Amino acid sequence: MFGLNSMRRRRLWFKIFIIFTIPSVILWWYLHQTKFKASESQRLRIDEDGKNEYVEYINNVIKKPAYTNSKESTHQRKAIVVPVINRGRSLPHKDREFEVMIRKDLANIVPGLGDNGAAVELSGEEGKLAQEVMKKEAFNLIASNKVSYNRTIVDARHPLCKSVQYDDDLPDVSVIIIFNNEAWSSLIRTIHSVLNGSPAHLLKQIILVDDKSDREELMGKLEYYMRTRLPNKVILHRLTQRSGLIRARLEGAKLATGEVLMFLDSHCEVGTQWLEPLLHRIKEERTAVVVPIIDVIDDGTLEYMHNEGSLLFQIGGFSWSGHFTWHDIPDSELSRRGSVIAPTWSPTMAGGLFAIDADYFWESGSYDDKMDLWGGENLEMSFRIWQCGGTVETIPCSRVGHIFRSFHPYSFPGHKDTHGINTARTVEVWMDDYKELFYMHRPDLKDIDIGDISQRKELRKRLKCKSFKWYLENIYPDKFVLNENVQAYGRVRNEATDLCYDTLQHGEDSEYNVGVYACHKTIFSSQLFSLSNDGQIRREETCATIISSNEIKMEKCSPHSKKQIWRLTKNGHLRNDAMELCLDAEALGVGDTLKASKCNNSPTQIWSWDYYSPQAADIFKEM
Repeated sequence: MFGLNSMRRRRLWFKIFIIFTIPSVILWWYLHQTKFKASESQRLRIDEDGKNEYVEYINNVIKKPAYTNSKESTHQRKAIVVPVINRGRSLPHKDREFEVMIRKDLANIVPGLGDNGAAVELSGEEGKLAQEVMKKEAFNLIASNKVSYNRTIVDARHPLCKSVQYDDDLPDVSVIIIFNNEAWSSLIRTIHSVLNGSPAHLLKQIILVDDKSDREELMGKLEYYMRTRLPNKVILHRLTQRSGLIRARLEGAKLATGEVLMFLDSHCEVGTQWLEPLLHRIKEERTAVVVPIIDVIDDGTLEYMHNEGSLLFQIGGFSWSGHFTWHDIPDSELSRRGSVIAPTWSPTMAGGLFAIDADYFWESGSYDDKMDLWGGENLEMSFRIWQCGGTVETIPCSRVGHIFRSFHPYSFPGHKDTHGINTARTVEVWMDDYKELFYMHRPDLKDIDIGDISQRKELRKRLKCKSFKWYLENIYPDKFVLNENVQAYGRVRNEATDLCYDTLQHGEDSEYNVGVYACHKTIFSSQLFSLSNDGQIRREETCATIISSNEIKMEKCSPHSKKQIWRLTKNGHLRNDAMELCLDAEALGVGDTLKASKCNNSPTQIWSWDYYSPQAADIFKEM
C-alpha cells in the first residue's frame, strides 16, 4: 500500500512539473522571440535619406511595395520606401544573403550627402582609396556608394521651361538601359532616378539589358533587388554572349512595347520634368530624334554641373577623323529656332541619350547591326536621319546628368579598333566623296575589311536619302571642309630642310604650339593643313597664330585676328602682313616649335603645299 501511494505521489508531482514547466518555457520562448524581433527590427532600421523610414525585418518573405509616382518637382520628391517584409515562410538562404548585402549597402549611405547635386568631398584614407578605385572604375565609386539612390538634383531648367504645360495624352515610353559591369550604385541610382522623375502613366517600361556582365553583384543580387524593391515595369534581359552596345540596344528595342524608345546610359540622373518635353516634340513630329541637354556629373565628386536657368549649351558635330565633337550653336540656328527654349537642330548627337518614335526607329534603319561593340553608331544614325528626311534636335527644357568618364572601365573582346571600323562603314555608306577626308586621317582603314555594307546602301537607296554635300550645305554649313574653298591644302613642306608643319600629336581640343617634323611619305593627319580663302593656315577648329615670342600657336580661329592672316606670295613665302613676318624653318630640328621671322630670301622661308586651287596656282605662273 505504501509503495502504491508513493508511486501516486511521484506521478502527481510529475504532472504538476509538466503543467507548470511547459507553459513557463513557452512563455519564455515567446518573450525572447518578441524581444529578438524588436531588436532585429531596430538594428536594421534604415534612415537612407534622412526621412526616418523604417523597415520591419522578421526574416520572412518580402512583399513587393506598390510603387508610387507623382508630378512633384525634384525638390519635393520623396525617396522610394524600402519594402516592409511580411510574416510568413522563411526566406531562402541565398535571398537572405542578398538582403543582408543590400542592407549593408544602404547602411553605408550618408543621409543628405550629395543632395541637390552637391559635390562629395572625401579626405584622408577614404580619399586615397577613392583615388585608387577611380583608376579601375573611371569614376569615384567610393563617393557614389555613400550617396542616396534617390538623391535630389537642382532644377536647372530655364525659367521659361517651368511655365510650359504639356498634354496628358503624350505617347508612353520604354526606357532602354544597356550595361556591362556597371558599378552597382550608379546603375541603381539611374533606375531610381528614372522612376522618381517620370510620370507613371508615361513610363511604360524600363528595360535593363545586361551585356554579359560578370560582376558578382549584378547577378542574383540585382534580380533580388528588382523582385523586392522595384515595380514590375522594370525588366531585366540578360544576353548570353558579349554583344556590345549596338546589338544590345537592338535587343532592348525588340522587347520594348512603348510608343517611344528612350535610350539612356547606365550612369545618369534625370532632371525635373525631363521626359515630357521629349515626348511632346515626338508627338508633334514623329521623325524628330530628340536629345536632352546633357549636364556633366563630375566623375570625381559626383557634383551635378550646370548653369542654372541658362541656355548656354552646345550641339553635336564631328571631326574628319570620325569622332563626335561639341560646338557652339551657330547664329543661323539661333535665328531659325526663334524661341530660346525651342527645339534646336544638331548636326550630330553623342548617342548615349536620345528618344525616337518606336516605329520610326525601325523604319529609318534602326542601327547597323553589322557594327561591332561600340563606336561610330552615333554618327551613322545622325547622318542617316538627316539625309533621309528626319531631324536631330536638342530639346532645351529636358536636362539629364551624365557621368563622363575619362576611359572605358570595361574591356572590348578581340581588341579590335571597333570605333575605326564602324566609322569606316559609316563613311562608305553616307559620306560620298567626302570619305577621302576621313581616310587622310585614317589611312590604315582604307583597305581594311569592314564587312558587307550592301544592305545599308540598299537602305539609303530605298529611303531616297540626300547626298552628304546636301547635309554639309544645309545642316552643317559652318563645318570647315579641308579641301573646299581653300587656296591650298595637304602637307606644308620646306624643301631646304625637308621638314613639314606638324601638330606633334596635339589634338584639336586645346591650344598648342605647332612644330615641324620629318615629312611623311603621304598626307597624314598630323601634317594635314589648309590655307583658307580668308588667309588662315588652319585645321578644322584651330588656326596658326603669331604669339609674343614670334612662335606659332594653333588657337581657335577668329575672323577678326590679324595675327592669323597669312598671304601666299609668288616666291612661296607665307607672310603675315600685319606683323611683317614670314614663317621660317631656320635652325629648326625635328620636334621644334615653328617660328616667324623678318622676311628675306632664305630657302628656309619657302614653303610648298601638296595641292593648290587653280587661283593659287596662277600666282606661281606669273613668276
